Amino acid sequence: MERKSFLRSLMVGAVSSGVLWEACKKDDATTTVSTETVSNSGSGTSSSTCAVAPTETEGPFPTKTPSGYVRSDITDGRTGYKMTAKLTIANVNNNCAALAGVIVDVWHCDAEGNYSEYGGSGMQSTNYQSVHFLRGRQVTDADGLVTFTSIFPGWYSGRATHIHVHVYNASGTSLKVTQIAFPEGTGSAVAIVNGYSKGMTGYTTNAKDNVFSDDTNNIEVATVTGSIAAGFDLSMKINVPA
Repeated sequence: MERKSFLRSLMVGAVSSGVLWEACKKDDATTTVSTETVSNSGSGTSSSTCAVAPTETEGPFPTKTPSGYVRSDITDGRTGYKMTAKLTIANVNNNCAALAGVIVDVWHCDAEGNYSEYGGSGMQSTNYQSVHFLRGRQVTDADGLVTFTSIFPGWYSGRATHIHVHVYNASGTSLKVTQIAFPEGTGSAVAIVNGYSKGMTGYTTNAKDNVFSDDTNNIEVATVTGSIAAGFDLSMKINVPA
């Protein structure tokens, strides 16, 4: 599972955290910037209990060489509203104690609903095969925590706003493939961002999403706070068998 490549990338070092934030230029001209602040919006059951995270598909756009993207800032030049994602990984086989030293991959679409490393086909017409934005890998610290700096994801037809997550143990064995949902409804971050320039016409809600529709206990729903001006903070505890 790319163990050698992963170790080599760790030795080289992660991407510097001193990347300047670029404002969402296109959306500045087309979107009314909201002054609303989201507070304690959403709270997945997994964050307060020891329920295992549901196993979900990697989707049609998984990272092709995840070991090559050991970095905390995954923005990689994409514009959008700043989002910091803090994910805590815990072991359901040990009373959900924090898991240190496990590998966490994340990836999600940009403000327009497009993924890097793919495109030029019917599923995604815009061709981004040669770029690698909004993808990254980190290793959990002593508290089981990884932190990624990114942008608030957009959406695309048939799916609610979401983030993909793949967790491996230190040896590269897969522990869990899952996805993170966002709280919805009036005053939520999803409502405030309002689909960027796309708006929300045709948006698929969590309740109708083919991945999240069976999540009746909101295990996959993260906690999201913040605002457009200050940026959004997402937190999620993901319990895996290890």
